[in-house]
Amino acid sequence: MAIDLSTCTGCNACMVACQSENNVPTVGRDQVMRNREMHWIRIDRYFQGSPEEPHVVAQPLPCQQCENAPCEQVCPVGATSHSDEGLNDMAYNRCIGTRYCANNCPYKVRRFNYFDFNKRSIDELYMGPLGSQSDLPELAKLAKNPEVSVRMRGVMEKCTYCVQRVQAAKIAQKREAGATADVKVRDGAFKVACQQVCPAEAIEFGDISDPTSRVSQAKAREQDYQLLGYLNIRPRTTYLGKLTNPNPALITETETKAEGEKNG
Repeated sequence: MAIDLSTCTGCNACMVACQSENNVPTVGRDQVMRNREMHWIRIDRYFQGSPEEPHVVAQPLPCQQCENAPCEQVCPVGATSHSDEGLNDMAYNRCIGTRYCANNCPYKVRRFNYFDFNKRSIDELYMGPLGSQSDLPELAKLAKNPEVSVRMRGVMEKCTYCVQRVQAAKIAQKREAGATADVKVRDGAFKVACQQVCPAEAIEFGDISDPTSRVSQAKAREQDYQLLGYLNIRPRTTYLGKLTNPNPALITETETKAEGEKNG
C-alpha cells in the first residue's frame, strides 16, 4: 500500500469504510475517552505554523504490515503470523489476549476487545458475566459483512488489508483463467475498502512484485518513505511525502498581516 499525503484531505472516509467493511464495533464516547477505540485505521494530524493559520498534514495510519513485524515475535501462541504473500495475518480463535503484540507495535495500530461490543448495547458493557447477554438481533446481523468474522471479547484486532477481498479476487481470477495453480490477480481488479472510498484517490494498493502496477510506480517516486523506517521493521505500507508550492506573494501578505496585528 502507498498513501499520498499530498492528496489526502483527512476526510475520515477511509476510517468509516473500514469500520463498515470489517465489522468493527462502535464502542461509544466513554470507551473512546478511555483509549479503547476499535478503529483499524486512524487519521493522525500534524500542525505547523500559528494557531490562527496552521498548516495541517493528515496521515492515515492502518497496520503497516511489517515484513519484520515486532508483534509476531512476542505472541506466545502464534496468533499473528506472516503469510506467504507478505500479509501480517490474525487468527482470532488462537488469540488469548495477552496484548504483548500491542505493546510491541511501534505504530500502536492494534486494538483490544475489552467487552462484547457486538453483543451488548453500550449502556450494558459493564454488566458482569451473569448479566443478560443475548445473541445479536436478526436486524443487527444484516448489518454485518458475512465475509468477515465478528470478533468478541478478549482478542486483538487490526487492519488485514481487506484479506477477504484479496481472496475473492484470487478466486475470481482462477475461475476466469480456468487454472488450479496460483495465478496473479491483475492490477486494478479490486480495491480495498479504504482505497475504494477515498475521494482524493490518495491510496494505492496492489502487487509490489509487479513493477508496472500503480502501487509499485507510487513507491518508486522520490518522495516515498517508510514511517519509522529506521527501526528496520520494513513496513509494506509507505507514504508519499506532502509537497506544497505556495504562492510567495500570499506568504508575504500573510506575514505582513500577522506582523501588523502583533504590533497593534
